[in-house]
Amino acid sequence: MEKYAKQIHADDNVATAVSDCVAGESLTVQFGGQTATYACKQNVPFGHKIAIRDIPTGGSVVKYGEVIGSATADIAVGEWVHTHNVRDDYKCLGKDGAPLPGQEEGKACASRGEGS
Repeated sequence: MEKYAKQIHADDNVATAVSDCVAGESLTVQFGGQTATYACKQNVPFGHKIAIRDIPTGGSVVKYGEVIGSATADIAVGEWVHTHNVRDDYKCLGKDGAPLPGQEEGKACASRGEGS
């Protein structure tokens, strides 16, 4: 049975698995008239992200064409992309759209604590 992942925007470097993918299986991504297949290097659960481009440590994780976080380790094509290797980079913004006090560069809106 062929398995698929969904890429949402041309700039995305991750796709969302629409079924569980066991390490060694492949996911097919169809986007913009192109089809690509990616081997899952780790188990990727349904609804989770798989890297469709290499993402270096500190590099942006892009979904919906928007940065959703940054890599805390190198992430290779085919690897599971989740909280174990991505840091939340969202900022808390006030009604005027400016960052709230304490939201200096590199500090996320909500802290999950060390090791999270």
